[in-house]
Amino acid sequence: MQKKTIDETQQGNTLVLDDKKENTKKLFIESYGCAMNFSDSEIVASILNEQGFNTTQNLEDADLVLVNTCSIRDKAEQTVRKRLEKYNAVKRDLNPKMKVGVLGCMAERLKEKFLDEEKIVDMVVGPDAYKDLPNLLAEVESGNDAVNVILSKEETYGDIAPVRLNTNGINALVSITRGCDNMCTFCVVPFTRGRERSRDPQSILEEVNDLASKGYKEVTLLGQNVDSYLWYGGGLKKDFKDASEMQKATATNFAQLLGMVARAQPKMRVRFSTSNPQDMTEDVFHIMAKHQNICNHIHLPFQSGSDRILKAMNRQHTAEEYRALAHRMWEILPDCTISQDIIVGFPGETEEDHQDTLQLMEDIKFVFGYMYKYSERPGTLAGRKLEDNVPEETKKRRLTEIVNAQRNHSAHRTQQFIGKTTEVLIEKESKKDPNQWSGRNEQSIVVVFPKENYQPGDFVNVKIHDCTSATLIGTPAPLSVQG
Repeated sequence: MQKKTIDETQQGNTLVLDDKKENTKKLFIESYGCAMNFSDSEIVASILNEQGFNTTQNLEDADLVLVNTCSIRDKAEQTVRKRLEKYNAVKRDLNPKMKVGVLGCMAERLKEKFLDEEKIVDMVVGPDAYKDLPNLLAEVESGNDAVNVILSKEETYGDIAPVRLNTNGINALVSITRGCDNMCTFCVVPFTRGRERSRDPQSILEEVNDLASKGYKEVTLLGQNVDSYLWYGGGLKKDFKDASEMQKATATNFAQLLGMVARAQPKMRVRFSTSNPQDMTEDVFHIMAKHQNICNHIHLPFQSGSDRILKAMNRQHTAEEYRALAHRMWEILPDCTISQDIIVGFPGETEEDHQDTLQLMEDIKFVFGYMYKYSERPGTLAGRKLEDNVPEETKKRRLTEIVNAQRNHSAHRTQQFIGKTTEVLIEKESKKDPNQWSGRNEQSIVVVFPKENYQPGDFVNVKIHDCTSATLIGTPAPLSVQG
């Protein structure tokens, strides 16, 4: 699926952490795809940091090069293949001792084929095998190729203290679930990341508290589908003899976990991603309304506005149920924004189906979105059973119409802030103007304003006087909070 978005996304980020003086080897690790991949790279770097590796941003100096891959669409895989060509050139011409490994979803999908297809690759490691990296590296150092793509029903990496990809020390990702059980027909995730499992809430709280002690100001609770988070006090589902024994155990659901995190660190902003319409419940809205530090934004993919296409996608919600959920949210959280994912040109999509999607967009007016052209993914049910029969030119035209509609809706949402004051967490210097700070408000809209005497990590009340379709423009207002 080719992606177009009017919201900023991360691509190809290299991870860097503080050196350990005793470490003698250098690691270059690059990440592509979803936020879960970036979170996983933090876990990998933490494991390898204990194995004598410091990170580097200089590819030519690396003893070990790792690329954490995405397999959600063909374009993402082609990007990785081009990077491997780059690594190959560096290894051949400058650093013949360099070792290269592929991590993540693409590694899981291709498995041993990667060793045959990409001659540069020494190591293939799936998303549940990162603790085995020391053994795999030993195998590589002995002159052999190494592969571990075994999926786990238990691994959550809850016992690993990840290093942080985002070196500004402000925002952090905290994984709460791994894998997915939904089996949407277009999606490769259940096959590359395995069955869904939830992480012990105590380990989540410990990680959040540790981040707060280090000065972080915002956490995002992360999962393929956070709303289906469920932890049984007696252990994992597999630990119970039968359903009746499991029912007797104390369970923590997502709404309860969200409240626990918000209460644990009331001065820290809390976000979460990604949600699923079929699993999101009203109690999440009430928890958000109860705690001021939980941001008023929900990323809620709907994929299509056509019930016929939703059924073909194996999405367990209708367009009308999605509308009802959004309107119930606004009854409880009037200031909350919603962002979306849409797939354009799914097999069998007609012009009427496309118009249904545009109508749902018009009804909701999302704050921003991620919009894709459908591309067939090997191993998915849609890839096996459905003919990719929407012409490419039709896909392009429909995608353009959806992107244009989203741009108008984003402008509608940003214009609503003109004349109002909104709290902004400063994240970085504005890319367009070094004299301005850039941050997000709790609705996840980017805000820029003059630097004055503030610093990254400060919460600043900003009076909005102008906007674009994606950015609010303002000036600091009284009562801003520093630190």
